[in-house]
Amino acid sequence: MIPFNKVHTTGKEIQYLGEAIANGKLSGNGPFTVLCQTFFEEKYGIKKALLTTSGTDALEMCALLANIQTSDEVIMPSYTFVSTALPFLRQGAKVVFADSYSNNPNIDAGSIEALITPNTKAIVIVHYAGIACDMDAIMNLASRYNLLVIEDAAQAIDSYYTNKKGIKKALGSIGHLAAFSFHETKNIISGEGGLLAINDERFIKRSEIIWEKGTNRAEFFRGEVNKYGWVDIGSSFLPSELIAAFLWAQFESLDAIQEKRKLIWNTYNRIFSDKNIKDIQLPFVPEYASHNAHAFFIVTKDLEHRNRLITKLKNAGFTAVFHYLSLHASDYFKGKHDGRNLPNSDKFTDCLLRLPLFYDLDINCITQIVNQCA
Repeated sequence: MIPFNKVHTTGKEIQYLGEAIANGKLSGNGPFTVLCQTFFEEKYGIKKALLTTSGTDALEMCALLANIQTSDEVIMPSYTFVSTALPFLRQGAKVVFADSYSNNPNIDAGSIEALITPNTKAIVIVHYAGIACDMDAIMNLASRYNLLVIEDAAQAIDSYYTNKKGIKKALGSIGHLAAFSFHETKNIISGEGGLLAINDERFIKRSEIIWEKGTNRAEFFRGEVNKYGWVDIGSSFLPSELIAAFLWAQFESLDAIQEKRKLIWNTYNRIFSDKNIKDIQLPFVPEYASHNAHAFFIVTKDLEHRNRLITKLKNAGFTAVFHYLSLHASDYFKGKHDGRNLPNSDKFTDCLLRLPLFYDLDINCITQIVNQCA
């Protein structure tokens, strides 16, 4: 059976884990943590990067840094994972869900302004499958209404957005704050793990304090203060050096991993395009987006069509999976939703199907997979 996802290791993970153990520094914020954070800052133009134990934790830190209160409202897409919403709900905010585009699971930037009220504090956007949201439109809105923009870039490492001035920027480097994930299903992995990106300097100092359990411990270790203590709220968000060591091996091979994933994604897209299969919609990639081949998905005619394809692929030895269920219609939230219909989010809930895509996937399998979708 060909799985939907398969973990790829580069061959250096064990070596670096051994080095971390030999260093005698396992608790976090050691040499490998510094290597990973510096790599991210320099490669993607992030002002401050902090490793976290998960992408969810990075979003938790975003909610704390944004000082979300019970009187605040936060706008985000309904078509996303619960981790996008939970940190803001936990702070007591009212979450306002927006619809997707009809041809793209990303948040419909044109629908956001109508949802803004005097209580709106932030817009949280999700770059689905590493394909950029319309960041010019979103950042312009944020500027006009004095809102924070938080990028859920969990799937978007090494993806880019080209703005109207022709300037290409890495996803996660555009909003005020951003969160990445290194879960084993992502392009670059550490089993679990994530990263907080801070692009607004006013959040940098406090981010380290929240990261270090509400203490100024990071400043102490840099010799900037002669003792450290409890100065703010926070939690134990930083991962161990073992996670950072594993992640460093992945970062070193990022270009090779991305090259292979893009080859697979482009092969899928070419074969599907050549076959022009009825009732199947291929991923739409806007001109401003340079994506990272995180996922190859198709959109079927309806739920029954998708279920038939899942069964057909399974019988042929291939695992294909659907993805998010609209959060506004979830058991937990439906009683809290304001009643607006979000038809595009619901369409992707019923019709989006993700096909196998991982580093070691045999290119020759792709034609067989596509043929089963005909």
